[in-house]
Amino acid sequence: MFKWAKMKRGAVALAMLWWLGIAPTAALAQAVLQKGAVTNLPIPRYVSLKASEGNVRRGPSLTHRIDWVFKRRDMPLQVTGEHGHWRRVMDRDGAGGWVHYALLSGVRTVIVEKDMLTLHTRPDPQTPVVAALELGVVARLGYCNIDWCSLSAGGYRGWTRKENIWGVGADELRD
Repeated sequence: MFKWAKMKRGAVALAMLWWLGIAPTAALAQAVLQKGAVTNLPIPRYVSLKASEGNVRRGPSLTHRIDWVFKRRDMPLQVTGEHGHWRRVMDRDGAGGWVHYALLSGVRTVIVEKDMLTLHTRPDPQTPVVAALELGVVARLGYCNIDWCSLSAGGYRGWTRKENIWGVGADELRD
């Protein structure tokens, strides 16, 4: 008899998929197996900087040296590790370090990676353009389908293609 009780939850989920005859994709397998040891939330995941300044340290404690300071409120960050009250984060340029969890928010934001990025009324390039966002603008993330996401910034709201923003997974869906 198969010992389900000795398997971790993610491994059980993958085993069940195989047993049902469903071959999980690599992304699904990684998402199921990679959970934070502290929060049990997916690793990696996206968050935003809650404060207007956040010290980035070499290690997960106040005794570690501050390497630099994030100075942009609502900046999207990717959590890549957890240790106690500390989260290892990375920005869109790949720079990162350890930040205290109190400086992070679950509110999702993205950063525009294409200059004069157009926002459309619906997730369709043929629909009217609502606004154009400059490179580097931080926007609040709304709904996402497989290719498009709803954003709001500067009082404007519209849809844009995922490939033009950083802070959302390529296969991530948001309702």
